[in-house]
Amino acid sequence: MSREFKNIKKILIPTDGSDYSIRASEYGLGIAKLLGAEILVVYVIDEVVLDQVSKLSQHDVVEAELKKDGQRYIKFVIDLAQKEGIKSGSLITEGRPFEQILHLAKEFNIDLIVMGTYGRRGTDRILLGSVAERVIEYSTCPVIVIK
Repeated sequence: MSREFKNIKKILIPTDGSDYSIRASEYGLGIAKLLGAEILVVYVIDEVVLDQVSKLSQHDVVEAELKKDGQRYIKFVIDLAQKEGIKSGSLITEGRPFEQILHLAKEFNIDLIVMGTYGRRGTDRILLGSVAERVIEYSTCPVIVIK
């Protein structure tokens, strides 16, 4: 195993509950188990989505519902990690997803980010301009994107 892989001790796995993020989570967990790394699972409440949906409903109600969804998505990944004996942590944050992912990667000294190509916003947002592309472009650590 190359030296670069041996240095991967912390893996960030953003999730939004989409099929793509679930596949990416499973892939990230496989890497973590292979390398003996720990994972940090994050759900970002997209401030743009929150603002748009809040125009139709109460902001606090929408935010609470999004947090509830995030907790459910995170729990799914954490349960898989526990079954595999992988040390894990999680958090929910709010903001622009790519900015939050990059911020957390720096804050927690992440060695690798594993994420899906598309999220809940849909595949019609071709990779150009997507969260994944921005994370790849600005990340200071390696990024694996799962189709």
